[in-house]
Amino acid sequence: MDLNQIDAILFKGAKISISADERRKITECYEFLEAFRKDKVIYGINTGFGPMAQYRVSDDHLKQLQYNIIRSHSCGAGEPMPLIAVKAAMISRLMTFVQFRSGIHIDVVDLLAEFINRDIIPFIPQHGSVGASGDLVQLAHMALALIGEGNVYYKGTLRPTIEVLNELKLKPLEIHGRDGLSLVNGTAMMTGIGLVNLIYAKRLTEWAMIASVMMNEVAGSYDDFMSKEINDVRRQYGQQRVAAMMRDIARGSQSMRKREVELYSGTREEHFEHKVQPYYSLRCVPQIIGPVLETLENTERVLINEVNAADDNPIVDPDTQNVYHGGNFHGDYISLEMDKLKIVVAKMTVLLERQLNYLFHDKVNEILPPFVNLGTLGLNYGMQACQFTATSTTAESQTLSNSMYVHSIPNNNDNQDVVSMGTNSALLAKKVVDNGFQVAAIHFMSIAQAIDCLGIQSKLSDYTRKIYNEIREFFPAFTEDTVKYPDIANTEKYLRLTEPKILK
Repeated sequence: MDLNQIDAILFKGAKISISADERRKITECYEFLEAFRKDKVIYGINTGFGPMAQYRVSDDHLKQLQYNIIRSHSCGAGEPMPLIAVKAAMISRLMTFVQFRSGIHIDVVDLLAEFINRDIIPFIPQHGSVGASGDLVQLAHMALALIGEGNVYYKGTLRPTIEVLNELKLKPLEIHGRDGLSLVNGTAMMTGIGLVNLIYAKRLTEWAMIASVMMNEVAGSYDDFMSKEINDVRRQYGQQRVAAMMRDIARGSQSMRKREVELYSGTREEHFEHKVQPYYSLRCVPQIIGPVLETLENTERVLINEVNAADDNPIVDPDTQNVYHGGNFHGDYISLEMDKLKIVVAKMTVLLERQLNYLFHDKVNEILPPFVNLGTLGLNYGMQACQFTATSTTAESQTLSNSMYVHSIPNNNDNQDVVSMGTNSALLAKKVVDNGFQVAAIHFMSIAQAIDCLGIQSKLSDYTRKIYNEIREFFPAFTEDTVKYPDIANTEKYLRLTEPKILK
């Protein structure tokens, strides 16, 4: 499953299905484990869990053992996980099971697919995972819903799970074999959050490129900063791609200047009113967003590998007729990628905030009134106060960008002596992405005001004029001071829901 397929299930109503061949292989893996485990000691099937693995569990308690891990680990705390992230986590868990290395019963996959397709979303608290034996606590809450206990969100309402299952004529999962351990022992929660983060971070990156082109149109910049020639000699792939996409966005613009026309034609001026080179936040966009783009591409590679991986323990292998014990549930891959994602998104947010400052600072841009104020200076305030929100939000993202990946704290009687904190890292990255959209919303509102102030609507490129017009449909130009928080929310919603489709 690739990112486009996951996006379609999460945001476009696509359904997930299990093929006949996948069902057969899942059943074969389950039947192999049932036969193989006789007269053998296998972790989590006839032993306790974690440090309790040194204790054998009697045969007459094996089913209870699987229920116990679900109920005992349903101990999360804090605010509920975002529902879209829980749905993504369910997709990730299901994809683990169709690798045919978990030994689970087919009923697990069938019911999990029903939850995904019917938007039955388990209540999962945010706090509880150290990301080492995977997301034990969060995934226990998911498993709790599958066995008909706990609570789920259905049609926007939090309800007891059993009520919803009865209403939809679905039976709670009856645990077989090692189903309980397989459900809780993996990286699905951090991966699910990470997938949603990635989808939104890619969209925010597209908006940052669009905003940067519009900023250079407002400033009347010379356009050679995004030329193929200057960016190709840097030999950095991401920079070259960003410059090429910006050239596409800017195609047809009459607002940017040609250096060869104005400065390479024998001018004799001693002092230039227009800047020979603009500020870095306008001129160095390919160099700044290029590393962002390359980082997100690597994050996508890691996350998609993880979605399509067997990430639990032990691994049941019918091909070699063996069961292997190891640590595929360890979340370092995801934790590190979420740290990297939040760093580059925070840096991109800094870029947008600095561009915003350029718009607002009349002594810097020298072409606009302070704070793109279209009213009476002193009496009216334009977008002045909105800068407080953008700057404070950017500052928060800078602080949140400190690494979670390196913050390993041993626990579980030191059985888990090196942990990933992957879910914490993913949740912090989510906050940074959310912050980025809020800053971008204020930025686009301000760009629209600047375009109106300069009267350059007709000089914009076809693409940027379309964006300007769409924003003005719900955020009209203003001169008198008005309450801005609804406008910020509406603009943020527009940015989140609209797919620029620049990234190929």
